[in-house]
Amino acid sequence: AQMLVFSSLLNTGDDFVGSTKMYGGTLGQIRDTFTRSFGWNGILVDPNDVDNFKRAITEKTKFIFVESLSNPEGVIPDLEALAKVAESAGIPLIVDNTVATPYLCRPLEWGANVVTHSTTKYMNGHGNALGGVVVDGGNFDWMKHKDKFPTLTEPNLSYRGLVFAEDFAEAPLSIYNHGVSLRDVGANQQPMNAWLTLMGLETLALRMDRHCQNALRVAEYLEGHKNVAWVSYGGLKSSKYHERAKKYMLNGWTSSLFTFGVKGGYDAGVKVVESIKLFSHLANIGDSRSLMIHPASTTHAQLTDDQKIAAGCGPDVIRVSIGIENADDIIADLDQALGQAQAKAA
Repeated sequence: AQMLVFSSLLNTGDDFVGSTKMYGGTLGQIRDTFTRSFGWNGILVDPNDVDNFKRAITEKTKFIFVESLSNPEGVIPDLEALAKVAESAGIPLIVDNTVATPYLCRPLEWGANVVTHSTTKYMNGHGNALGGVVVDGGNFDWMKHKDKFPTLTEPNLSYRGLVFAEDFAEAPLSIYNHGVSLRDVGANQQPMNAWLTLMGLETLALRMDRHCQNALRVAEYLEGHKNVAWVSYGGLKSSKYHERAKKYMLNGWTSSLFTFGVKGGYDAGVKVVESIKLFSHLANIGDSRSLMIHPASTTHAQLTDDQKIAAGCGPDVIRVSIGIENADDIIADLDQALGQAQAKAA
């Protein structure tokens, strides 16, 4: 989904402004593949200050790109303020809504123009199908800024001079993705994966309720644990993102993905993961099962130490994706794993 949107809007030499608080695979793609293979320049800024985005925008900037609920740190950017920044600059705001899902957050209602999802995660819900979604909000006037977006506003020769932004004005980016980007890039979903995703979507609301309820209980437990230094979960009243969670997320829920810092640093973090029994040690998120990983040695291993810390994945960080099992069982597994890690450190 991300590749389709970027290839539809960017030409060689173009810029976009993104958040430093995003999934490690996304950051690696931006810093390496996009620059090296396509000449797209991603300017990454701290999303906690909207002014950072204002300062980073240049004449070559084509869009702002953020996650509504970041993986793994749980940062919630000020979507409404970012939408105003993007509108003032004449560029769209693109929001990756994977972690929050449409059940918890609807970025288009806060001024976003395009929303992307990895359906592989919560929307599928069972870790058994790959997929992505691009939602064109139909609320950006591409023709008003036609010089910036020639792929949508100029005649397309392969379709006999069709102008997507005029002939499909309600959702030109979506139609372009189907007619050109999918044709050229080939990132179409297999029928079996589509069917499994549709099956998962039938229970999205039920699952997200349980995910969020369990996650809050687990986060509150960890916040009071003697072997845990900190917990980053927007659903906690102690979180600096709690007010934004109440504004942008249903019931103030912030999904079930969050991080915590284990006392003892890198080695203790690795030991916790090695000691889990109910949790699965997997890099996926949004599964019905509880998942755990140590990002510094896995999902964010390709980053430098400074980049890991900037992304919220320092050496002590454990990332959990809380499933829909019994919350008491989840807590019991965490308790014994934390105990083993501290016993080894001692």
